[in-house]
Amino acid sequence: MPRIDIPRKSIYRLSIYQRCLQRLKVNHVDTVSSEALAKAAGVKSTQLRKDLTYFGQFGTRGLGYNVDSLSSTIGEVLGHNRLQPVVLVGVGNLGSALLRYGGFRKEGFEVVAAFDIAPKPQGRDLTIPILALTTMDSFIKEHQVKMAILTVPATSAQEVANALIKAGVQAILNFSPTVLDVPEDVVVNSVDLAVELENLSYFIR
Repeated sequence: MPRIDIPRKSIYRLSIYQRCLQRLKVNHVDTVSSEALAKAAGVKSTQLRKDLTYFGQFGTRGLGYNVDSLSSTIGEVLGHNRLQPVVLVGVGNLGSALLRYGGFRKEGFEVVAAFDIAPKPQGRDLTIPILALTTMDSFIKEHQVKMAILTVPATSAQEVANALIKAGVQAILNFSPTVLDVPEDVVVNSVDLAVELENLSYFIR
C-alpha cells in the first residue's frame, strides 16, 4: 500500500484501534459498529470514521466493520505486515528493562541490537547483543535499520541522535528528558516519565 499523508494524531489512534480489533478477534467477534469500536478506543465515533477515511472506505451501513478486514488494512498501513528492525541506545536501568520487554515482536518490531558506551556482558535473560557505540553506524547501515529507541542521559542525547540520523535512522522513540533538534524528515516521539507523572498529579485530590 502506498504511503498516505495522515496526521500524526490519527496515526496514533490507528494503533489504538488496532489493539481494540485484536481483542475482538481473540473473542471471536466478526463485526463491530463504529460506535462500539470508538467507545472501546476512547474516542467519538465521528473521529473514528474520519481517521479511517484517510485510507479507504470501510464498513456497511447497519452492519459495521469486518474485524479481520479492518485489522489487516490498519496493520498494512502501520507496517505490521513485516517485522521492523529497531536498535536501542543506552543500556542503563531503563534500557535494560526495555530489552527484557517481550511485547515488541508481537506488535511487529524486533530489537536487533543495543549499543552502549561501555557494553557489559549480557545477563542470562538477555538474548539481544549489546555492542559498542563505535560500531553503531556500520551496524545500522548494514541492517538497514530505520527506527531507534533512545535511553541515554540528556547530556548526550542530541549527539547520539545526530549519529543515528547520519546512519540512516528516520524515527526515534526518545526516553531522554530533553528536546531533540532533528531534520524535518525525521520523526521523534518523546516519552518523559517525570512530565507524565507531573501531569497526572494535577488530577489527584
